[in-house]
Amino acid sequence: DAEEVQDFVRAAGNCDFDIDISYQRIVIDAKSILGVMGLGMSKELTVKYGGKNNAFENVLCKYACA
Repeated sequence: DAEEVQDFVRAAGNCDFDIDISYQRIVIDAKSILGVMGLGMSKELTVKYGGKNNAFENVLCKYACA
């Protein structure tokens, strides 16, 4: 839903490192609300990042399925 996407993108935007979301062959910037809305949060997505931000990781855990 739109609130979940906004919550996730807001948390990603507060990070000072790159965050990528991928689904099959598609890779988008997690800080792009349009990109994340285009993928949707109902699919199994892979999130890759190379930094540490506890607030972002808490939001990520909220939506993680594994």
